[in-house]
Amino acid sequence: MVIGFIGLGIMGRPMAENLCKAGYSLIVNDHHEENIASLVAAGAKEGSLKEIGLNSDVVITMLPNSPQVREVMLGKEGVASYMRQQTAFIDMSSINPVDSKYIGSVLKEKNIDMLDAPVSGGEPKAIDGTVAFMVGGDEEVFNKYKPILLHMGSTVTRCGELGAGNTTKLANQIIVACNIEALAEALTLAQKAGVNPECVFEAIKGGLAGSTVMNAKAPMMINGDDKPGFKIDLHIKDLNNALECAHTVGAPVPMTAQVLEVMQYLNNNGDGKSDHSAIAHYYEKLADIKIGREK
Repeated sequence: MVIGFIGLGIMGRPMAENLCKAGYSLIVNDHHEENIASLVAAGAKEGSLKEIGLNSDVVITMLPNSPQVREVMLGKEGVASYMRQQTAFIDMSSINPVDSKYIGSVLKEKNIDMLDAPVSGGEPKAIDGTVAFMVGGDEEVFNKYKPILLHMGSTVTRCGELGAGNTTKLANQIIVACNIEALAEALTLAQKAGVNPECVFEAIKGGLAGSTVMNAKAPMMINGDDKPGFKIDLHIKDLNNALECAHTVGAPVPMTAQVLEVMQYLNNNGDGKSDHSAIAHYYEKLADIKIGREK
């Protein structure tokens, strides 16, 4: 089976490498030559969008947002123009579910199957192949292509019809963002009250407040490590999509709006490329501290 893989960023590159390790033939495309080079070294071939469309049994995208996915797939020289009937498109990007449904409807007219399959887990889990997939699409199509996803992730869950994967991802991103903000707020409280934030983390991580988010992000906040596993500006994109979807369906999301404003402030003040744990910077500035460290 030949897989076309478009988008070799922080998440896409290690996920594509895992497909190479699993023995799939990959044709890859990305704006950055250094990302392509690492995949070629892993056994993939570089190809244009046209070459990917003509030669792939499955096309996978891992792109920033809806406009990029629509352009790559449905643009004037988009991949869909060259794909054969009865092939498939799996979009692992995190986009608005409305756009997933639209792209799927266009592809359906060409007799091309589609799954929306965004992921959660960040760069470390992308590297070790343990991301969680949230998938939308026809059940038969899901069952056919699930083995491909299992070479990149540890859990692959069908959440409903096309668009359900990205709806689930938006829910995931709301929970993650609000957890990170609550963690930063709590550790700031500890520091201002004279209690070591690292001790607080050790004391509560095994209780009800404990979470995967806390285990991953508390040490980063305490150590001042904002190397991106998932960038603030990408999380802003996801939360904007969440607000747009929520407004469309009439769901109240006031917490989402609040944490989005905090992230937007950080983006406007030089932290857009930082890890989303850099929400702590917002609280550190307000409280005039450094969490777990000397100023």
